[in-house]
Amino acid sequence: MPEADPVLEEALALGDEGRWEEMAMLLADALESDPDDAYLLCWAGVAEHELGNETQAYELFKRCIARQPTDPNLLALAGSGLAASDDPDAESALRTAALMGPDLPSVRIQYGAYLSRSGLFEEALKQLTAGIALAPDDPVAYGELGVLHALKGDIERATESLETALDLAPDDSWTRVLVGLCYCERGEMEEAAEALLQAARERTDDAEAQVLAALAAGAVGWEAAAEEALARAAYAAEGADRALIDEAGNAVAGGTEPARALLCDDLAPSAFHDRLTQPL
Repeated sequence: MPEADPVLEEALALGDEGRWEEMAMLLADALESDPDDAYLLCWAGVAEHELGNETQAYELFKRCIARQPTDPNLLALAGSGLAASDDPDAESALRTAALMGPDLPSVRIQYGAYLSRSGLFEEALKQLTAGIALAPDDPVAYGELGVLHALKGDIERATESLETALDLAPDDSWTRVLVGLCYCERGEMEEAAEALLQAARERTDDAEAQVLAALAAGAVGWEAAAEEALARAAYAAEGADRALIDEAGNAVAGGTEPARALLCDDLAPSAFHDRLTQPL
């Protein structure tokens, strides 16, 4: 970030407090008078992404990259934003960032995450290992390492890395869902139920997480916990989610075997893959 930029400082402070709408409005106003400022463009993209406005976020990240910024942190952030929209320019931005900032852990981690989700596991491992060496207490680094191992099909190593990430950031409910799904893959159903139920209580607007938790609880006979999760799922549901909730409710009502079958044979594998391919 440029030194002593009061607008950016205020914007980042708003972001730290999760006040994304105010941050977006502040940066939009600033861009009216300085539409080519790469920092304003990039952080405006971050704010729009957090608000769920993916089209606007993508356009802002694209404009940022077009300014050819030389700050590796900015390049990596904008490159990751492009990667979320499958833009092929993401790779060159992230690679350039890693070359320009080899000692910046966040840059190495973001590039490694991109490579991992692109199936380039060997190079991804090099980048993530370098990121961990530079920042050994960074939960995101271990989380991305866990994602890499899971995408490779190594659930044992994936579980270990994701558990480490969760130890370092116990409030990370997204990673807790991944840990729960790892336990499910390993057939450790009580551990899966405990992790998924805890994550579901924290992710009250995540209907899929509620259904996963309900089925895991149903699979081990925790009927009351399963019903609570299904009730939260109904509250959070939108559109097609409701059919899934009905199916999950029928499976839970049928007993442990139907709940486990629906979870392990159907929902968990697809949910696991979908969540692994999304940024942590």
